Amino acid sequence: MNLLQPILILAAAFLAVFGEAMFPILRHWLGAQVDLLPVLMVYAALNTDLITVSLLAVLGGLWFDALSANPLGASILPLYAVGFLICVRRDLILRELSFAQLVLGTVASAVVPVLSLLLLLTAGKQPLLGWSSFWQWMVMTAGGAAATPLVFALFDWCNRALGYQPRTEISFRPDREIRRGRL
Repeated sequence: MNLLQPILILAAAFLAVFGEAMFPILRHWLGAQVDLLPVLMVYAALNTDLITVSLLAVLGGLWFDALSANPLGASILPLYAVGFLICVRRDLILRELSFAQLVLGTVASAVVPVLSLLLLLTAGKQPLLGWSSFWQWMVMTAGGAAATPLVFALFDWCNRALGYQPRTEISFRPDREIRRGRL
């Protein structure tokens, strides 16, 4: 089993959550923070196994909730639901196509905040809701959609640069002469 890809995904999730908390430039400029965990979940669900999807949902959700106003564990179930649904149907998805990546990133970035909000409301919490929430949801969805093909390209580059590339061998040897005709 290749452990490089799960390690890269979990490290990227940690850095994404840390970067969102430490560098709020985009949040101050747009009025909303772009969440990269749903984008990473789309990549993990399409390219790894269910164990990596589960690890990303649990660890990424806990890291995100630890640095946000969410109750601890509130982001795990929405992330896992999106990752599980994509992972189950990944054989039907054209994962190399940029348009499919864009659509999946858009849907995941739109569904995860809505499921998190529903989970908070079900738990009896009182999140702040208003017209600005709709703007924040739109920015999160558009940002996730734009980031998805970039994340796929970044991870493909990392896998090519750091991963094992199988060598294709051919039966033809260039130092051998083939004689044709009668002997």
